[in-house]
Amino acid sequence: MDSMMGVINLDSELDLLNELTYFRCGAAVPFGGRYRLIDFVLSNMTNAKISDTAVFTRRKYRSLMDHLGTGAAWDLDRKRGGLFILPPDWNDPSDISQGDLQHFHNNRDFFDRGISQYVLITGSQNVCNIDYNHAFKYHLETGADVTVIYKPVPNLEEEHKQCHKVEMDETGRITAITNDHFNHFVSLDMMIIHKKLLMDIVDHCIARRMDNFFRDGIIQNLDQLKVMGYSYHGYLAVINSIESYYKHSMSLLDPKVYRNLFFNENLIYTKVKDEPPAKYLKGSSVKNSLIANGCIIEGTVENSILFRGVHVEKGTVIKNSIVMQRCDIKEDGKLENVILDKDVVLSPERTLVGCSEQPYVVAKRKVI
Repeated sequence: MDSMMGVINLDSELDLLNELTYFRCGAAVPFGGRYRLIDFVLSNMTNAKISDTAVFTRRKYRSLMDHLGTGAAWDLDRKRGGLFILPPDWNDPSDISQGDLQHFHNNRDFFDRGISQYVLITGSQNVCNIDYNHAFKYHLETGADVTVIYKPVPNLEEEHKQCHKVEMDETGRITAITNDHFNHFVSLDMMIIHKKLLMDIVDHCIARRMDNFFRDGIIQNLDQLKVMGYSYHGYLAVINSIESYYKHSMSLLDPKVYRNLFFNENLIYTKVKDEPPAKYLKGSSVKNSLIANGCIIEGTVENSILFRGVHVEKGTVIKNSIVMQRCDIKEDGKLENVILDKDVVLSPERTLVGCSEQPYVVAKRKVI
């Protein structure tokens, strides 16, 4: 899709995953055994042939930069265009921009040099496998100034309370964007807008000392802009709390849910690591679990997700848990309803038990 460029705006996303975001931003949080949350939106853009993509980030982005690298995993390591990671390193004493408007203003070169006339702006907390080509076609057909992508959610959950909701008239034009807890039209924080209009709105907001593009530039101008709503009907997981992260991660153990996300018409890509297959030693037992490459299993694993390079020693029992990269679970340990971040070592005969509504979380590199 040569006529659209992508912006992944992480500036306004709060790090709400507690221990999992102590040392990284939310977009870099591991998910699904081998992925990071940002992989899904990046893959969706790649599948839509968007070849110019910028990532606006402000804090705790070292892990994110390490994961993204040159963008090769998403075919974004290009001589012209490709992946741009744009942290806030500006030294203009005359700059009066604030909030996420700083990113749009101070990275104006990214937009000026791009040949695409339209911009797709999104965050990273909404995990889905969406075809942006359909949304862009709808945007052009309706002659919209802005198209906001939303999903009708029949059963609202706790994580949806923090999401924007859209209200529309009979033509599909958005008349209000609120936080109404009873509105089932949940915004995915994704929008399509013409590049010139985008920069005009940014300049307008900065001149009036505003600090948020979506709130101040779009929501407050719904009466002046033609903002249309595009309805998405596929898989959606809103990851904005430990509870939602755990719930949606564990739901991937259902083959129907897993296929709906990963075995769709379009693929999800991630950073490639050349590791050997998982090794299951004599006496091990694994049931209904996702086991990534490089794992060594000597104990029992049930209804759990193990990321790359996890070692489960003899006598250990892991149930209903998420164990991230390179964790070492020593012999005769027990984990139930637990999330272990990367490089955690659980000493022999240790027991950690949480509950499904509030899993026990251990930050990375801890020794227990």
